[in-house]
Formats: sequence, structure tokens, C-alpha cells
Amino acid sequence: ICRFLPTKNNRRMRAIDHEIRMIMRGIIGKKERAIKNGEASSNDLLGLLLESNMQQSNGKAGQGMSIDDIIEECKLFYFAGMETTSVLLTWTLIVLSMHPEWQEQAREEVLHHFGRTTPDYEHLSRLKIVTMILYEVLRLYPPVTYLTRRTYKATELGGIKYPTGVTLILPLLFIHHDPDIWGEDASEFNPQRFADGISSAAKHPSAFFPFGGGPRICIGQNFALLEAKMALSTILQRFSFALSPSYTHAPYTVMTLQPQHGAQIRLKKI
Repeated sequence: ICRFLPTKNNRRMRAIDHEIRMIMRGIIGKKERAIKNGEASSNDLLGLLLESNMQQSNGKAGQGMSIDDIIEECKLFYFAGMETTSVLLTWTLIVLSMHPEWQEQAREEVLHHFGRTTPDYEHLSRLKIVTMILYEVLRLYPPVTYLTRRTYKATELGGIKYPTGVTLILPLLFIHHDPDIWGEDASEFNPQRFADGISSAAKHPSAFFPFGGGPRICIGQNFALLEAKMALSTILQRFSFALSPSYTHAPYTVMTLQPQHGAQIRLKKI
């Protein structure tokens, strides 16, 4: 109810939402006309979405997705992917500033594979140390701190029976910090725990799930990790970094897990 009150913040939010929708309507309309006229490929997300929608509706009103539906899909992919990956990279820079020995190991690996050239897809998949670091950051500071699931039938979990329609909250942040699962150093940054892969990192093979799991696992998982590796590799090639004395370590949750007072980091060109 609070979001409908005519407060300054709410008016600003509605104005931003209106502006985003107008921009998206223009982009969608332009893309739709180009596809119909054979002037554009449909090999990007919006193109695939529009082409699939055209085939489904087949020119019939009321079938397929509306423009508003397409706008919501685009907003979801863009904002959800941008925010979570941005937070992951922020925490990674903070943690590597706190642990320069791991920063140096990651930089050596990146320079070994790419030198000063632009990182490419084939070699990004070979970055073992960088991958271990990103996994450990996702364990300690997962952008999404909890997940929800809903029972669609009577279910028994851990000896407890749940009826249909029960919402279960999975406290991802707490599970990722549980010493009974991860060991006594559960609260410490130790990428080495992922040296033999995710399934061997903890006492339970499914204890690490920053992107969820099962049939509803995040569809952007592989892209997010690829994007993070690319961005981190590019930074490591060009800069060393350390925390500013003004930095205060205070993780807090506002939709995603963020540094409450910002990430004051000093970059030094190398």
C-alpha cells in the first residue's frame, strides 16, 4: 500500500517507470517493424522474444504476449542480471582488496592466459583460480540472500510433512555460512575449498546454491559467471586495487546483499 502514496520517492519511482516503459516501447516497436520487413536478425533476446510471440499469435488479437508483457520480460532480464552481477563484482573487488595474495594469484592466471589482449570465451572457461574466487565470493556474499519455493503437492522434508501450497523459505545466506556444512572456517574467505569443484567444497553436495537449483535454477547463471569473469579479468589486467581507509565493512540487504556504506577502493594502473 505504501508504494501508492503520493510521496516524493513514489512520484519519482513512477516517473522513472514511465520513462523506462516509453523507451522500451520505442525499442520494441522499431525492432518489430524491422523483423517484419526483413531488415533485422532475431538472434538477440528481444528479437527471439518478438519472433516467438509473432508465431504464437499468428496475427490474432488476444493471443501471445502483450507489449506490456514483453516490456516486463525485458526489464526482468536487464535489471535482474545487471544488479546481481554488479553486486558480485563489487564484493569480489572488496574481498580481493582484503586478500592481496589471492588478487595476485588471479592476476597471474589472467596474464598467463591473455597477456594484455582482450579475454576470449575459450580461455575464460580455463580460469580456475578466478572461478574459485568468484564461487567463494558468491558463498560469502550471495547477491540474493534467500529463495522461496512452494509445494505443489503434499511433501515430506526432514521428517516433516507439508500440505499443498506451503511457501518454504531457503535461507541461502545462513546455509552458506553454516560451520556444520562448510567447516570451522565457514566465515573466512578461502577459495581453495572450491579447488575440486562445487560438489566437493562442502559436506553436502547441494549446500552451494547462489543461483538456486533444480528445474527453477537461474537461467542466467552461465551468462552471469561469464560476464563476471570477463569484467574481473579486464580489471586485473590493468589495475591493482586496495581498500580506502574510509571503507567500512557492513553488508546489508536491500533486495540484494550490498555494502551499506559503499565500496571505496583505490585503483593503481599497472
